[in-house]
Amino acid sequence: MSMLRQRKPKPQLEEHEEEEEEEEEEKKKKKVRPTEDPPLKKRWSCVDSCCWFIGLICSIWWFLLFLYNAMPASFPQYVTEAITGPLPDPPGVKLQKEGLKAKHPVVFVPGIVTGGLELWEGHHCADGLFRKRLWGGSFGDLYKRPLCWVEHLSLDNETGLDPPGIRVRPVTGLVAADYFAPGYFVWAVLIANLARIGYEEKTMYMASYDWRISFQNTEVRDQTLSRIKSNIELMVATNGGKKVVVIPHSMGVLYFLHFMKWVESPAPMGGGGGSDWCAKHIKAVMNIGGPFLGVPKAVTGLFSAEAKDVAVARALTPGFLDKDFFRLQTLLHVMRMTRTWDATMSMIPKGGDVIWGGLDWSPEEGYDCAPKKQKSNDTMITDSNGANGRQSQAEIVNYGRILSFGKDVAEAESSKIERTDFRGAVKGNNFANGTCQDVWTEYQDMGIGGIKAVADYKVYTAGSILDLLHFIAPKMMKRGDAHFSYGIAENLDDPEYQHYKYWSNPLETRLPHAPEMEIYSMYGVGIPTERAYVYKLSPTTDCNIPFQIDTSADGDDDSCLQGGVFLVNGDETVPVLSAGYMCAKGWRGKPGRGTQSGAHVDIMGNFALIEDIIRVAAGATGEDLGGDRVCSDIFKWSEKIKLRL
Repeated sequence: MSMLRQRKPKPQLEEHEEEEEEEEEEKKKKKVRPTEDPPLKKRWSCVDSCCWFIGLICSIWWFLLFLYNAMPASFPQYVTEAITGPLPDPPGVKLQKEGLKAKHPVVFVPGIVTGGLELWEGHHCADGLFRKRLWGGSFGDLYKRPLCWVEHLSLDNETGLDPPGIRVRPVTGLVAADYFAPGYFVWAVLIANLARIGYEEKTMYMASYDWRISFQNTEVRDQTLSRIKSNIELMVATNGGKKVVVIPHSMGVLYFLHFMKWVESPAPMGGGGGSDWCAKHIKAVMNIGGPFLGVPKAVTGLFSAEAKDVAVARALTPGFLDKDFFRLQTLLHVMRMTRTWDATMSMIPKGGDVIWGGLDWSPEEGYDCAPKKQKSNDTMITDSNGANGRQSQAEIVNYGRILSFGKDVAEAESSKIERTDFRGAVKGNNFANGTCQDVWTEYQDMGIGGIKAVADYKVYTAGSILDLLHFIAPKMMKRGDAHFSYGIAENLDDPEYQHYKYWSNPLETRLPHAPEMEIYSMYGVGIPTERAYVYKLSPTTDCNIPFQIDTSADGDDDSCLQGGVFLVNGDETVPVLSAGYMCAKGWRGKPGRGTQSGAHVDIMGNFALIEDIIRVAAGATGEDLGGDRVCSDIFKWSEKIKLRL
């Protein structure tokens, strides 16, 4: 008989004992599990740093922008007044309180580069830019499509007019030159102050023009001179016969000088207004920063596409601005473009060595380059001899040597300078090849022999500058010779001087016959201004400008020589000699008013200047303004120029 055996059930473990067994099993598993590497931390890269930095800058920018828009409009003025004390009233407010009212219509004539230019027709690369500003404003398209921008702002190298398929025209209205770029005013401050005493758009007119093309060609292409004539006649007729007050600035001074001669000359060369047109329509011409006799800076712009600031940048970044670096060829593009702008040739120094000095003399010799500083709105009256009272041992500077190859040449006695005439040199040994592509300047046609000949002549005065420019850029100067002249008239009754190429040179043309018309010359002084240059040969490459300012040429701290540039008194662009000579002596009158402060463009916001303009527009004369105020040695310098006009 089978027997069934009953198994005894195992005693159950208590709950805590089971948990301990599970933990022990887990520990055993961990012991046999292969060791795993700890997770690697992500390395901080340069890209991360850049991204964080950009993010930080953007965050700060947006935060500041938010604060700027959130704060009351009067807050900046409140802070300024808390620091400096109460601000003076703007001229318009001050004169409004005195009871001045708008009387004479006002005409503004902008200078070079300050007027806006917009696209009316262009190539495929300029799609979407119809009537958008190519010059002035934000310059956004310069950064987006630089080569297209250069192409459309360049003119035809043969005619000096529009290239085929491109039409760029001046912006019209007061907005044409109120601001050059956002936050950078030109005429805006003056317009706002005139509005305070009652002026508006019907009594103000911006005589905008294409500042790239020659003065006479603005009439040929756009009929600009005729439009200015018609608008002035309309303003006089609709304002009770009150004559206009014309305010030209910078190159606009030369342009309006050309206009005054054009309007009285018979058609078809002139406007046919008759010899008394200016007397009937113009009360006063108030010239601001006028380069009557040209500026040395224009020479370096044509010679090497440089000025003082560009020369410093070129020295700090060798191989970037002027060489084939990433195929940018920046300076070559600038030179190719600006050499097609014929109007720039109107500012080549006029009068030769008689005005600007020779190898051993200049009107400004003895000028002290370390004058005492004055407050920005102060004026300093000269004595009867034109001296401003500075007593110092001034260094000897040969300002007449506008271009010198080497600091030693600029300072040497003229008898010790060995020169080889470049005029008969044979151009050849062309150093250019196909890599320059469309960045072609006339330097490629000179060859090594021509470049060496220019440097071997050593030093150039105003009398030889024209020959130099004819040698290095014959096509450009051929156009220039057809529209401008740079000499001194021997006999203004000679019919030769009836040609339009003489009309913008005050040494070769007469003022209009308008005895009651007043001419003012207002310009900044006391600011170091470029007058002469030290040059050197740059490394010769296939696509390179062969000459450059030698920025290593320096004097001591108070020297007139700084970074290869000899400085003199002026407004940072126009030397006092050019701005003041015609009023001091050339036109046998007395110099007009000047102010101590006022860089070439910043002077447009100078309160003293604005107040004078408003008073004249409201009916005042030069005598009402208190007569002449001269803040430079222009009297003394003018007496050194032996010229009878």
